[in-house]
Amino acid sequence: MALRTVYPCYFDASLTRKEGRRVSKSEAVSQPNLSRISRAAKAAGLSVAEEDASASHPTRWFAKEGRLVVDYAGSKEELLHTIASKL
Repeated sequence: MALRTVYPCYFDASLTRKEGRRVSKSEAVSQPNLSRISRAAKAAGLSVAEEDASASHPTRWFAKEGRLVVDYAGSKEELLHTIASKL
């Protein structure tokens, strides 16, 4: 298993891909937050640890959204689609 870092901005429908969204518009949600993403990951059967709630994505340093660390063996893209399917 590999540890993967997941940020809420990956699922934010109001962002463009260039701004940090990593899933398609149809899979994205409005105003994703750490607890919502954590619940979705747990619903998908993933092992999740919430990290510092004041952490931010490096390119979005101004948005203190927090991050999750997920133990997942597949690719990060597969992980993001798995979580998005439960949002």
